[in-house]
Amino acid sequence: MKNLAIIIALSIAFSLQSCAQNKKGNRAPEKVKTAFNEKFPDAKKVEWEMENDSEWEAEFKMKGKEYSANFSTDGEWRETEYEIKESEIPANIRAILDENFTDYEIEDAEIAETPAGISYEMEIEADDEEFEVTIDSEGTLTKKKESEEDGENDED
Repeated sequence: MKNLAIIIALSIAFSLQSCAQNKKGNRAPEKVKTAFNEKFPDAKKVEWEMENDSEWEAEFKMKGKEYSANFSTDGEWRETEYEIKESEIPANIRAILDENFTDYEIEDAEIAETPAGISYEMEIEADDEEFEVTIDSEGTLTKKKESEEDGENDED
């Protein structure tokens, strides 16, 4: 009886591990992997995760930076993001921040590339409030205020 309990426990553990690997492992469709390899031939340490029902996300290293890239289940590239240092933010992007915020601190900054172009996404703190800020290649600023009470975003 004790052996049966051990076998059942191991079977359940193996099943749960297999499910987790299918969800998070390198199980992306071949179309997606092929499109990824064509776009990022120098990528290292690639890990796949299904972002939603129609999109896969790869997290990987390239050129000494951590990247993420999203592809549709058909292999169409949707977006690439990678972190940048505050010192790498261009002067024109910084000028837009200066026009819209006083006494702010940049918490995180990254570049997002999509078929529509490049944008800068930043988390900033200004006047004891946190914002998610995006500035696109046209210089358009969007900002979302982080609610301090419940963590939900409010459009400004």
